[in-house]
Amino acid sequence: MEVLRAQLPAIFIALWWPFCRILAMFSASPILGNIVPITPRVLLSLVLSVVMMPLAKPVTAIDPLSLHAFVATVDQVIIGCAIGLAFQLVMAVSDVLGFMISSQMGLSMSVMNDPLNGTSSDVISALLSMMFTLLFFSIDGHLVLAGVLGASFQVWPVGGGLPAMTLNTLVNHVAWIFSASLLLATPVIFSALVVQIGFGFLTRVAPALNLFSLGFSAVTLFGLLMLGYLVRFIPDQYVRMTNQVLDLLQQGMR
Repeated sequence: MEVLRAQLPAIFIALWWPFCRILAMFSASPILGNIVPITPRVLLSLVLSVVMMPLAKPVTAIDPLSLHAFVATVDQVIIGCAIGLAFQLVMAVSDVLGFMISSQMGLSMSVMNDPLNGTSSDVISALLSMMFTLLFFSIDGHLVLAGVLGASFQVWPVGGGLPAMTLNTLVNHVAWIFSASLLLATPVIFSALVVQIGFGFLTRVAPALNLFSLGFSAVTLFGLLMLGYLVRFIPDQYVRMTNQVLDLLQQGMR
């Protein structure tokens, strides 16, 4: 018992570094950081920290009461947030895509309030977010996160400093969200534009028919039809985007 009590400080110090990185990654990662409450998130981080203790050995001995320990803790938090935000890029595509589609279909005024997170989103974004969540677990995204986290301890060990090149690469790829969202929303945008141009010509020919009131419903109907056609291609595109994020992380780990 006395031997175990003497080893407790060393075990706590060895457990602290992976715990900070894992908890930061879970807080910034998609779905796990938004849906899972804080208590199960901390317990899950603690369990994974015990599993990954052999991989999270510091490069040099770190005094837990020194400034070096504080800097190393901040480094682990930043690295964990960077890994989580890299996967968050894919989930952010659903929000931007839903906003683009809703604004073109005339459903942007249909907003749903989330009392749990205190945020609001339109109906299309909520549906796409649910679909992206199912796709995340269908491709074992939680296991991919754990694998990337284990590899990060070997490439970016505790006390080795921040990967500045990886952080710069992550920031430069934020614009990729808008390009991917625009690529997916192009069919809906084009169909809405064609319908609106057609009703504009009809209104010019017969202004007494008041076709603008009918055009709103027609644009919404054609938008829903194109959205149903688009949904079939979203899973393949989601897998491509996830592979692109993994390539981004692999490039940074090199």
